[in-house]
Amino acid sequence: MMVPILKQGHFLIATIMAALSDEDMRQFREALLDRVVSSRATAVIIDVMAMDVLDSFATRTLREIAYMTRLRGARTVLVGVQPEVALTMVQLGLHLEGVATALDLEEGLAYLDRVNRRG
Repeated sequence: MMVPILKQGHFLIATIMAALSDEDMRQFREALLDRVVSSRATAVIIDVMAMDVLDSFATRTLREIAYMTRLRGARTVLVGVQPEVALTMVQLGLHLEGVATALDLEEGLAYLDRVNRRG
């Protein structure tokens, strides 16, 4: 399943619309990193609102994406984690340390705006 990656100014917005297999997550990671490089993006927003499960592989892959994009000079914000998903992640000990999160796309954009104004 392909994940749409939209360019908005210097930002990339990726919306995961359904559960992804491990192979789909790997392909998404590679496609997103290629787009960060080719578009010279300064920020990436990954919307996971439609996902009702974030297993350990998906969580690790999202964390890797955030770390890799940071090495390319782009910030990553994960938006739309559903309450049930957050609860399950905590119960399973899955962590997104170092990854910025926001309630939804609007809050993610506001976060990036605040960070950019601070320099």
